[in-house]
Formats: sequence, C-alpha cells, structure tokens
Amino acid sequence: MIRTIQAKDSMEITALLWEIFEDMELPLLKEIPQSKLIEMVSEAAEDPNYRYGVNRGLVYEYNGKIAGAIFGYPAQDEPSIDDSFKHVLQTHGFAPSLNLFIDQEALPNEWYLDSIVVNKAYRGMGIGTKLIEAMCQTASDADFERIGLNVDVANPKAKKLYSSIGFKKVADITLSGHHYEHLCKPLEAHTKA
Repeated sequence: MIRTIQAKDSMEITALLWEIFEDMELPLLKEIPQSKLIEMVSEAAEDPNYRYGVNRGLVYEYNGKIAGAIFGYPAQDEPSIDDSFKHVLQTHGFAPSLNLFIDQEALPNEWYLDSIVVNKAYRGMGIGTKLIEAMCQTASDADFERIGLNVDVANPKAKKLYSSIGFKKVADITLSGHHYEHLCKPLEAHTKA
C-alpha cells in the first residue's frame, strides 16, 4: 500500500536512502560518519519542506514494513529544500557551508523526482514502478505537465525501467562528479472537478 510519509518513518527511510548517497559518492560522506549523518538527515526530515520531509514523499508499505520510498518536488523549490539540513549541520557543530547535495538537479518548470529507493528484500515486486506512478499522479494533481529525474549512465537497468514507463532523455548533467542523463515524462492533464 502506498501512503504518505509520517514523522516516525524518517530514520528508517534515511537508512534506506544511504544506498543512494553511497552510489552518488556524495562528498559529505567523507566528512561525517554514517550513523551521525543518518541521524542528521532524519532530524532535518522533521521539517516537512526538507528534501526528505513528509510533504515531499510517499512510502510503499508491505506487511507493515517500509518496502520503498520516493521523494519529489516542484523544481522552483530546489533552492530552499535543503535549508533545514543546513540548520541541522550548524546545531551539530558543522559548517553551514557544507551540504549533502551541491549541484542543481532539476530542470525549470518540472516536477522533479529526487530519490526513489526500494529495500533489497522487496525488489522485483514492481514496487518502484508503483511508487513512480504515484509520484506522477502527485505531480499531475499539482498541475505539472512533466516530471523529470536523473539516472546514472552507469545504471542501464534503471534507465531501461524509466524508459519502459515513458521517460525520455532530454539532457546530460553532472552531479557530484558523475555523469547522469536527465529524463522527462509528460504527464496527463489533471482536470479539477
């Protein structure tokens, strides 16, 4: 079942997101130990407007366990989505100039699918596709005409999945020194009753 994220989910979801952080080889991972960084991201997630806040994501719950999570937001929110994390950095004695993400990821006028992760124990069940479809609906409900995401060129399996559900390459982008393709999918118009 897909549901909105609750504050109590933040630590478990952040632990799942760690796989993405490692894959992206984010520079901050060299500065702060894993357990501390997970704690800090979870703390920042208490702000609903944070990149990983409750207003930004959905979870797939399977037999009472979080099997996967997805986060997204309007591109115009990107300049402020990490403000709460900067505050958490300061409260824990780190420089506010540090950040988990350093590059702009979204293209103008799109709903940006920031992160999707499925617990390894639940992969191959279609959970990722269902989460993406749900996020597409969220974007459509917010009157966006397209949704975008970045896929690592070193991950052809993920690109194949995204392509199979209608995403097409529109640009190349570099994030944390890695080459990505920016893919977009047009969304069906949402008609308000």
